[in-house]
Amino acid sequence: MKIAVTYENGDIFQHFGHTAQFKIYSTGDGKILSSEVIGTHGSGHGALAGLLHSLGVQTLICGGIGAGAQAALAQAGIQLYAGVTGPADDAVNALLAGALPQSAQANCDHHHGEEGHACGEHGCGEHGCGGSSCS
Repeated sequence: MKIAVTYENGDIFQHFGHTAQFKIYSTGDGKILSSEVIGTHGSGHGALAGLLHSLGVQTLICGGIGAGAQAALAQAGIQLYAGVTGPADDAVNALLAGALPQSAQANCDHHHGEEGHACGEHGCGEHGCGGSSCS
């Protein structure tokens, strides 16, 4: 199984749509077999689900994520573990041990108060997210 984690300095990056890197783990027999850090090349919001799908990722662990990105991941067949904090390696090991709680709750707090609008009031083009609203 391939697992992706939003990544920054060893920890889970807390804003899916703005992550500059993912750490991609190849796993088997309940353990990490290998991992690599890849850049998102400036892809934002909606394009990230397509990037992960093209890499063969089946599961994503992240911090905050909006409803639009959640929908894009679901459409790509990627299982989501959101609202996770701490070291990326620890989260993957917890997932493999069956101890990582699954909470795909939307956390779109980054838009509240930003540019004078609340989540859901804007269209995609305002943040360059490439196709999904509020993600």
